[in-house]
Amino acid sequence: MRDLIANGGTAAVKKWGFVAMHAAVAATFMFLLQRFFMNASQETSLLWALFFAACAAGLAYKQSIR
Repeated sequence: MRDLIANGGTAAVKKWGFVAMHAAVAATFMFLLQRFFMNASQETSLLWALFFAACAAGLAYKQSIR
């Protein structure tokens, strides 16, 4: 019984780690793209990064529950 709880917890940590990593990579990519390649202001770059992070997290979550 104890092993089942530990395995379930590990799977949950892996799933949320995957979602967080996906969101962080998407936010970093979008921030760098906006800020340095498109010469947008810092505020605009951060807003786009936040938006893309939320979208990427949502997509990664949907994929992880399949």
